[in-house]
Amino acid sequence: MTSEKPKDFRVQRPASCVPDFPTVSFATLGCKTNQFESAAMQEQLTRAGYPVVSFAEGADLVVINTCTVTAATDAQSRSLVRRARRLKPDCRVIVTGCYAQVDPQTFAAMPGVGLVVGNEEKKKLLEYLEEEVNGSRVAVADVRLAETACLPLLTGFGERSRAFVQIQNGCDAFCSYCIIPYARGSSRSATPDEVVRQVQRLVEAGYPEVVLTGIHIGGYGNDLSPATSLLDLVRRIEGETALQRLRLGSVEPTEIPAALLEVVAASAILCPHFHIPLQSGDDAVLQRMGRDYDRRFFGDLIRRIHERVPDAAIGLDVITGFPGETGQAFANTLTLIEELPVSHLHVFPFSRRPGTPAATMPDQVPGDVSKARAARLRQLGTAKQRRFAEKFVGRTLDVVVEGGGSGGHLKGMSRHYLEVVFDGPADLAGTCRDVRIDGWSDGRLVGIDGLAGDAGHR
Repeated sequence: MTSEKPKDFRVQRPASCVPDFPTVSFATLGCKTNQFESAAMQEQLTRAGYPVVSFAEGADLVVINTCTVTAATDAQSRSLVRRARRLKPDCRVIVTGCYAQVDPQTFAAMPGVGLVVGNEEKKKLLEYLEEEVNGSRVAVADVRLAETACLPLLTGFGERSRAFVQIQNGCDAFCSYCIIPYARGSSRSATPDEVVRQVQRLVEAGYPEVVLTGIHIGGYGNDLSPATSLLDLVRRIEGETALQRLRLGSVEPTEIPAALLEVVAASAILCPHFHIPLQSGDDAVLQRMGRDYDRRFFGDLIRRIHERVPDAAIGLDVITGFPGETGQAFANTLTLIEELPVSHLHVFPFSRRPGTPAATMPDQVPGDVSKARAARLRQLGTAKQRRFAEKFVGRTLDVVVEGGGSGGHLKGMSRHYLEVVFDGPADLAGTCRDVRIDGWSDGRLVGIDGLAGDAGHR
């Protein structure tokens, strides 16, 4: 099957029309859900005639899609507003996303911010730009009142080679450290028909890989009538579209049934890649976090995945320095991860989020201790990733080419969530190539294009 380059769906307007619309740029922080929503906002504006430029060029209109998972992302969001003003002092800044949802007044008070819109309101960004919103600079409704997840149908995904599809929004878990249920509202799912239709449009646009994303995708379909599931959705996508590669976003450990493992093991399109939040390997810490499993359950799950899908990439989210995490509790986390066949780690020092139970818990861990523990886990994650990656040396992997890397190489992503670099012409970006893996260097697999002279996929 031939894999074509994704098309550029930016509106091309005659030069004489350029002054009619201000230039616009987008800056996006945080998760794949935010990235999908930025792509949807960009499509709104390009279809209306706004020319899109890079953030670094200094646009007339700058849309900043914020994240509020940690204090660091809050600071990055505020910094982006100031940077946009330095690049173009008379620009108009529009701020949206999760930080804007939970604390709109912080941004409304910043010089240059023309409008703050909430997560639900970003769907109608164009309307807010074209008319005043009751004379107010803030348009942020109570997201907890949202009852449905309406999936915008995109014709492209910017200049990316892999596209994301948001199948679900919101979360009902209320883990004690997490602000996201307050920023995203309750869990609500797009209909299977909407998702399949969106995936098919992206296939037709030439995208070889789609990533299913959301805030809590393991709970997909529970709120629909009739109820459905992530497993059923995956089966429909495989049966009703010509997609080459399908990848799942983060799935909770209690929401990975044996049937899903069987589908991943047998599927021609599902990537053998699991992103699973562990958060802690200590039972007492897990309990304080509000997580509904223990270390034994989690360890058994990872071993089952590895047994059924031996080459699967298994990435874990881990938080260090949660209130009450003693040296022994951290050691329990370290030991558990050392023992498990995981491929990589996403490590986050605990961040106190105002409004969450964990923010006021006793026995807060000093920041330097939390960061030191995070550094130790990242070191372990690096070693595990190398051991996992080196299994593929000498094998041929299909790689979605994402563009140019350092030193004139192309770079891309394998099914196993490993970055691969190899030599080849720049016009391979957006295609799926067979690459023979020769080694591992600087955190990436290094290979040789196995389809030189043949632009098709095997």
